[in-house]
Amino acid sequence: MAIASVLLAGVLIGHGPIHPDVSRQLEVIAEGSVRWAIVHWAAAAALSLFAITGLIVLTARSRLTQEWWTLSAWGVITVGALWTMTTAVAEATVVTDAAVARDIGRFEAWWAFSEGKATGFMFLALAVAVIAGNEAISARAATPAWASWIAMLAGTGSFLGWPLGMWFGIYLGSILWVLSSLMMSAWTLWFGLGLMKSKSG
Repeated sequence: MAIASVLLAGVLIGHGPIHPDVSRQLEVIAEGSVRWAIVHWAAAAALSLFAITGLIVLTARSRLTQEWWTLSAWGVITVGALWTMTTAVAEATVVTDAAVARDIGRFEAWWAFSEGKATGFMFLALAVAVIAGNEAISARAATPAWASWIAMLAGTGSFLGWPLGMWFGIYLGSILWVLSSLMMSAWTLWFGLGLMKSKSG
């Protein structure tokens, strides 16, 4: 989780907000095609590590999955990461190629596919919010309560920012998604490192 969080933070910085105008977004990708491809291969790696983390936690029989809501949240992290990983691969390959070729028809088709699959990240963020909220009230938390409360808000902000930006075309929603996801990544890094040090995690 710690390694995944560092990768994801770098991805978010390199990715930036998504423009609601598809033709404008095509130009953003075309003008920075190498960066876009690298960022999304890194995203695929980060999401793969999140999926592995989820599988490990789900099979570890630890305090992290003692409640039904935390058990469900770790399951959602695993599925959400796997779901979104296909978006990252598509954007690193065919979406980038279509943007560079200025093939708007192919770009729009694959962009719609990517947008649909990227919904998995929205639910991954909501799952992190649930896990952070549980950590905030846990007696054996791996991070301070105040940090966990902030992470819960960040996960919720990421969850809300995605549909505002992508579904309703509100650019500020996309900015909220990026900033909230960065804060969420900072906490999952801290949380991952805390679990590494904990004998009871």
